[in-house]
Amino acid sequence: MRKILIVGAGQAGLQLALGLQSTGYEVTLMSNRTPDEIRNGRVMSTQCMFHTALQHERDLGINSWEDQAPRIEGLGVSVAAPDGSRPIDWLGHLDAYAQSVDQRVKMAGWMETFAARGGRLVIHGVAVSDLDYFARTYDLVLVAAGKGELVSMFGRDDSRSPYDSPQRALAVSYVHGLAPRPEHPDLHAVRLNLVPGAGELITIPALTTSGPCDILFWEGLPGGPMDVFDGVKDPAEILRTTLDLIRRHLPWEYERVRDVELTDAGGTLTGRFAPVVRNPVGELPSGGLVLGVADVVVANDPITGQGSNSAAKCAASYLDSITEHGDKPFDREWMQSTFDRYWDDAQHVTKWTNALLGPPPEHVLGLIGAAGQLPAVADRFANGFDDPADFEQYFFDPDRTAAYLAEAASAQS
Repeated sequence: MRKILIVGAGQAGLQLALGLQSTGYEVTLMSNRTPDEIRNGRVMSTQCMFHTALQHERDLGINSWEDQAPRIEGLGVSVAAPDGSRPIDWLGHLDAYAQSVDQRVKMAGWMETFAARGGRLVIHGVAVSDLDYFARTYDLVLVAAGKGELVSMFGRDDSRSPYDSPQRALAVSYVHGLAPRPEHPDLHAVRLNLVPGAGELITIPALTTSGPCDILFWEGLPGGPMDVFDGVKDPAEILRTTLDLIRRHLPWEYERVRDVELTDAGGTLTGRFAPVVRNPVGELPSGGLVLGVADVVVANDPITGQGSNSAAKCAASYLDSITEHGDKPFDREWMQSTFDRYWDDAQHVTKWTNALLGPPPEHVLGLIGAAGQLPAVADRFANGFDDPADFEQYFFDPDRTAAYLAEAASAQS
């Protein structure tokens, strides 16, 4: 039985641990917090998982909250004009529903499941010096903790990292009491509201510790009118600031949010980070090697909602690479090839996400506008959140965009 250590208990680390455990590996999982500390702590993300990522959970039998979380069946885009109107406003329908489960709920539950199934769960912070010992003790060490000292082992890949500073200031509030969109009162949907030159508000139906809720998520351009959360620590003040921005920039959404309340005292999160791709193999002072997982090595801005999706896909890809490798050594060549296999999918997420962080070119503005008149275009755009590779076919190149829109218009007429 091969011994594997996973450091970090997020979406990727836990999913991979549970997958390896079910396949017969001896797995140790290290976390710096207990399940109860996670469950009772601050929210960690704005996750929305689409069909492919959800299926990876179903395949492992760990989709424990599927019957409780709202079924997200659409994704809509609205663009704000300076006068508060909506020149663009449409809804695309998903081929298969998405769901969002508060990571406090999921990660705490998965940790308890892992331990109940006989896994070794160690609650302890880990430093690089600790990994030197572990690399000699385990057949494979995977680092799935995307923050802190451990990340420094994985050097930046400049060729795949166009940004060296944060491209958005982030502010999250989990709330109860959000009214439905009057255009689709009986359909749960992610709504992406664009304020040109200022940022985006994303609303996501979700499940939290106290039941169904909604996530209000501001992404503000640094230095712009939505970059106002630095130094704001009080949860109530974060929500008040969030609502004030909505009132001033997105009046149609303010009608929905005016009566919301925070789900709990830990229901807010603020911050910013620079999107980055890192080299996947970390070398320890002793010469031992560790493999980075998910956002340790590919950290995208959350504007496209791909963090948890990418983590699930990375865990599934790494699980296949490990189990297919048999008894052969987990050397540098294998680690690099394992990452490259994941990057075949992740590269599309990174390219698309980085494109959305910059000012949209004219052909993309035309595409977003055309989706309001062509439902097939709206639906295809929405389903790209499940399969970002599809954007290569029609999103980045003006000629391909024009050809696709002509084809869609012809098919509709």
